[in-house]
Amino acid sequence: MALKRLTQKFLDLGWTINDGLADNTTRRQFFKAAAVVFGSFILLMVLLMLWWSMTPARFDPVQHARKYATMQQQELVTGYTSTVTAITLAETLLDKPGGYLSNDVMPPSVWMDNIPNWEFGVLVQIRDFARALRNDISRSQSQSLEDADLAIAEPQFNFNSDSWLFPPSEQEYRSGIEALQRYLDRLSKNSDNDAQFYARADNLADWLAIVEKRLGSLSQRLSASVGQVRVNTDLAGDPDAMQSTPTASEIVTKTPWNEIDDVFFEARGATYALIHLLKAMEHDFADILQKKNALVSLRQIIRELEATQETVWTPVILNGSGFGLFANHSLVMASYISRANAAIIDLRTLMSQG
Repeated sequence: MALKRLTQKFLDLGWTINDGLADNTTRRQFFKAAAVVFGSFILLMVLLMLWWSMTPARFDPVQHARKYATMQQQELVTGYTSTVTAITLAETLLDKPGGYLSNDVMPPSVWMDNIPNWEFGVLVQIRDFARALRNDISRSQSQSLEDADLAIAEPQFNFNSDSWLFPPSEQEYRSGIEALQRYLDRLSKNSDNDAQFYARADNLADWLAIVEKRLGSLSQRLSASVGQVRVNTDLAGDPDAMQSTPTASEIVTKTPWNEIDDVFFEARGATYALIHLLKAMEHDFADILQKKNALVSLRQIIRELEATQETVWTPVILNGSGFGLFANHSLVMASYISRANAAIIDLRTLMSQG
């Protein structure tokens, strides 16, 4: 009887060991499958991030406007190229690979910051052009009526750039694009004279004044990547000038290390948009520029800005000291932008002269 009970215990122990081995095998298979799924998810996210991080290719504004006019069966009038270019830049923000990423809250977009900053740089230039188009270029004098569609488009593009819902930013920008397209449709019709684009020297100078300030700000922010002591010139040139609160005679400015790539890609996006808008303006303001003998000056500005779009061959934006061992991409970008900005100042002065 004792032998029978001992035999039964050995049998029960064997079954328990077999069950444990079976459980371990199942557990290993589960963890293996989970690791494969997780690894595949991470790989997919990385591939999407790499794909969505590619900036859109540049296009020729003049040729694109001609194709657009043919497709829409519209006439290529003065101002058509500049307006189509602004529309195309806005559509590029929304329709590029990954779509508009600045307001995304899901992976992989939420982990990305370079392209959202690039998008913001482009968006600011669209906003500035829409404001100039509404307030200056489409109006004959300061007492003239503003264009109804441009009065809609300009505030639409100034909507919050990172609104995810109620309403999403994309919806507002689509409304701005549609308003610009309605203006373009009326502009291209000879029978409809309430939509105008006045290619005058003062209108070009007014827009260049906005561009000048944008590029000056970007240049300062890029140069601050290594830190600099800046002499306070806020009240320079006017002995009677005053300001609301006192400031030091010297100001230390330095971009935080975690924002260096943000500023770099914002500048890259802004210059991307400016290259296209300047080429479009070159076409629409050709007669004025030729009369002022300023075509060469504008083309040199475009040449300087095109250098900002060269391929970055490092995976990260380096922040070496000015004359140190490692490169400083921000200072290189600031150099190109500063030269373009100086040329814009000269061009604006030339446009303002009789």
